[in-house]
Amino acid sequence: MPFLSLTMMSNIAFRLTLVFLLFSAVLSTPPEDPIKCATSENTTCTITNSYGAFPDRSICKAAQVLYPTTEQELVSVVASATRNKTKMKVATRFSHSIPKLVCPEGENGLLISTKYLNKILKVDVETRTMTVESGVTLQQLINEAAKVGLALPYAPYWWGLTIGGLMGTGAHGSTLRGKGSAVHDYVVGIRIVRPAGSEDGYAKVEILNEQHQDLSAAKVSLGVLGVISQITLKLEPLFKRSITYVAKDDSDLGGQVVAFGDAHEFADITWYPSQHKAIYRVDDRVPINTSGNGLYDFIPFRPTPSLASVFIRTTEEIQESTNDANGKCIVASTASNTLITAAYGLTNNGIIFTGYPIIGFQNRLQSSGSCLDSLQDALITTCAWDPRMKGLFFHQTTFSIRLSFVKSFIEDVQKLVELEPKGLCVLGLYNGMLMRYVTASSAYLGHQENALDIDITYYRSKDPMTPRLYEDILEEVEQLGIFKYGGLPHWGKNRNLAFEGAIKKYKSAEYFLRVKEKYDLDGLFSSTWTDQVLGLKDGVTILKDGCALEGLCICLQDSHCNPSKGYYCRPGKVYKEARVCTNLK
Repeated sequence: MPFLSLTMMSNIAFRLTLVFLLFSAVLSTPPEDPIKCATSENTTCTITNSYGAFPDRSICKAAQVLYPTTEQELVSVVASATRNKTKMKVATRFSHSIPKLVCPEGENGLLISTKYLNKILKVDVETRTMTVESGVTLQQLINEAAKVGLALPYAPYWWGLTIGGLMGTGAHGSTLRGKGSAVHDYVVGIRIVRPAGSEDGYAKVEILNEQHQDLSAAKVSLGVLGVISQITLKLEPLFKRSITYVAKDDSDLGGQVVAFGDAHEFADITWYPSQHKAIYRVDDRVPINTSGNGLYDFIPFRPTPSLASVFIRTTEEIQESTNDANGKCIVASTASNTLITAAYGLTNNGIIFTGYPIIGFQNRLQSSGSCLDSLQDALITTCAWDPRMKGLFFHQTTFSIRLSFVKSFIEDVQKLVELEPKGLCVLGLYNGMLMRYVTASSAYLGHQENALDIDITYYRSKDPMTPRLYEDILEEVEQLGIFKYGGLPHWGKNRNLAFEGAIKKYKSAEYFLRVKEKYDLDGLFSSTWTDQVLGLKDGVTILKDGCALEGLCICLQDSHCNPSKGYYCRPGKVYKEARVCTNLK
């Protein structure tokens, strides 16, 4: 297929997809359950994440999955497994964590799903608190709080997370105000079911409030302390926000980023480095009587026509296989410009976008995910990353850099773009480089200081031995953020290499490990993976042929790349200490 024809067709596919997303009613096949079992008794099971592949592409197995519906049932499940010294892991409805946090050890472990622990237990309007079971989704919490005039002040932008799950990995929104953007910092109470001795019936419910020192461990626990049963959150009176996206040249991005975060309560920035463009989200509270009923239904989170997803992915695979950087840059520019023109999915009244500012209630603007909100439609439309379709398949690299280092990081990335102008075009196909603001947390494994969280999504080949176009550029960006600037990896995202030595960056890690030992002395909720990321075992990175292509290692020798396809292990272009897979053909 000629280059221009392929590119033009892909551009048309993007535009047609957008028309569908903007004007169609919500109709989509929701994601399938990430747990599959061979028997009707829910035995001989496998579990994956919502994207269909862990970083090492392994299949995680379990002997059985159980679905408790009450705390009493949960206690019984944990007690039985503890008595039998069975390894356990907690699984959520949609399983959005990319690393292997849900994988029990070996094939004989037990999965405990919170799918049916999904009830709102108590709402206290006077104290502005809400108590929920851990399987309640962020969407449920937002909607139920709004019904009584309350709001969660900050939250992740994707609402298909459970409250227990997002706490386990430290998920967050964007702000430098108040207690910060992490949901766990608004938690004032937790009930957690953990293993115990025979004198306590092999399971115990720990009740933690703000005065209990163990709350700082349970707020971000990676699932290794036990099963969170209930969570109580401190909310605020429902309020309104005003959102305007402003596109600017990125020449002074490094100098502006900190001041911008200070100036606007819900600020974030979407950066397209190869396009030399940054989109500033000017987002603040406004008086409750300000006119407006805006809605944010983020376009990439809407139901996507499966045929369009397949075509766009196929186009990108062809561009990758033919080293068609020009075509990729053209399509990326079309994709990003289309999103910008459509205000990323903002509407003034829930139907149409007529212009900025968008003013609306917090519950209608803070989070979205309409591809989850529907009945089956025979896979005609899905979430764009649904593994049942040959659609999006990607890596995610996410780390937070202290604010004082951000300017230097941005300038280093800009130097890379000067050397390879097309090297980061791929980000335009995956909604750019999202930059959100986070603050120091009281959680032992939470953010250590005020920082900028940088979220990068990019193409992943179906073949683990196939290098990406400009493989070395994104590898260098990854190593810049995590190693040169000491970035903290997001616990629920990232490739293996991001967690190398990560636990040493947490000043209270020792306190967390003490609580872990107290709550689960035999490590029944731990696995090799969690022991590795917590520094209790070696082996976060995996050395083998091609390991650097998948982020399983930083290349140390050429075989860690793929010399047969012209990719060799070489120093970085800007960060000379980096070791990246470079195309020398």
